[in-house]
Amino acid sequence: MENNRYREEEKELEQEQTADSCENEVETKLEEDDDTITSLENELEEAEDELKKDNKLNKKLKKKIKHLEEENAKLIEQIKEINDQLLRNRADLENFKRRTNEERLKERKYAMQDYFTEIIDVIDVFDKTVSVKTDDEKLQKYLNGFAMINTRLKQSLENYGVKKIDSLNQPFNPTYHQAIEVVEKEGVESNIVVEVIMEGYLYKDRVLRPSMVKVSK
Repeated sequence: MENNRYREEEKELEQEQTADSCENEVETKLEEDDDTITSLENELEEAEDELKKDNKLNKKLKKKIKHLEEENAKLIEQIKEINDQLLRNRADLENFKRRTNEERLKERKYAMQDYFTEIIDVIDVFDKTVSVKTDDEKLQKYLNGFAMINTRLKQSLENYGVKKIDSLNQPFNPTYHQAIEVVEKEGVESNIVVEVIMEGYLYKDRVLRPSMVKVSK
C-alpha cells in the first residue's frame, strides 16, 4: 500500500513538474511572442514614419515640379517674345537697308537735277534770244551762233535724260502742265493745250518744270 501511495505521489509530482514545465514554456513562448509583436509594432511605426516622410517629400517634389513647370512656361513665352522681336528687328533692318539703297539709287539717278533745273532757265534765255527778228546781218550772225549753242546745249541735256515736254495740242495733264489761262478756241475740244507760254522739261521720269500753258474750254 505504501509503495502504491509512493508511486502515486511520484506520479503526481511528475505531473506537477510537467505542468510547471509546460506552463513555463507557454510563458516563455508568450514572452517571445510579445517581443516579436513589439518588434513588429516598432517596425510598423518606423515604416509609417518613413511613409509620412516620403509623402512629405513627394508633396515637396510635386510643388517644386509645378514651380519649375511654371518657370519653364514663362521662359518659353519670353523666348518666343524675344524671337518675335528679333524677327521684327530683322525685318525693320532689311526694310531700312532697302529704303537706304533705294534712296541712294535715287540720289545717284537724280544727282544732277538741281543743276539741270538751273540750265533750263539758261535755255529759256537762249530761246527768247534766238527768236528775235532783225535785219542787221551782223546781229543775225550772233543770233545764229547763239542758236547753234542753244541747239548743242539741248542735245547735251537730252544725252543726260533731260527733254522737253510735248505739250502743244495735247490733252491737259496736271502732272506735266500748269494752266495759266483757259480760253475759247473754235474747232478745238475742251481741255486741250492750245498754247505753250513756257516750255516744261523732264529729267528722266521726273518733272523738272511743268509746261505753263493755255487750255481750251
